[in-house]
Amino acid sequence: MALKLKHGYNVKIAMEGQYTLIPFLVEIERDYFELPEHIVADAGYGSEQNNEDILTKRQSTPLITHAHSLHEQKKKTKTNPFHTSNWAYDVTDDSYTCPNNKKVAFVRHTFQNDKAGFQRDFKLYECEDCTDCSFRLDCTKAEAGAIYRQRKIDVEPVFTFLKANLGFTRLNLRGKRKVEHDICLALMAVNLRKYVRRA
Repeated sequence: MALKLKHGYNVKIAMEGQYTLIPFLVEIERDYFELPEHIVADAGYGSEQNNEDILTKRQSTPLITHAHSLHEQKKKTKTNPFHTSNWAYDVTDDSYTCPNNKKVAFVRHTFQNDKAGFQRDFKLYECEDCTDCSFRLDCTKAEAGAIYRQRKIDVEPVFTFLKANLGFTRLNLRGKRKVEHDICLALMAVNLRKYVRRA
């Protein structure tokens, strides 16, 4: 039996966020019909900005799971002592107790603008003393994991759109330079569609 090798290309893309739900709702109201009482969307659209817009400007009820809800429902997460949702909370002084039995108290509110320019209100908590804590790395590494999980929300829909909507399931040309032009044209189509929807 002869072994036959075929050339293959591994397509990689980089992007900064997905289009938001709000322009889509605006378009529906403007061009099609009145929005229903309940707005349902998948976890990729779970954000404070979307929820607030639906509640205040659309007078509807958002039924949108936030991006990390499925992860939080897993047994591994529920039994992880380093996941902050599992820390004991004291409502009297708005504080948590970390796995090292240290008090993590509320310090102040902090405001940050997300990628869409929406201002979000965060409550900042600080541990009374993390000096020489053997659990420190386990408590502070969560941020990198959250950034990585965001990749599913940002990137996967682009590949889905390329395949399902544009029918772009395989490259049409051969040779590195030609392949670059081929995929660039396809990605330009994705970006132009997003730009037109925002306009």
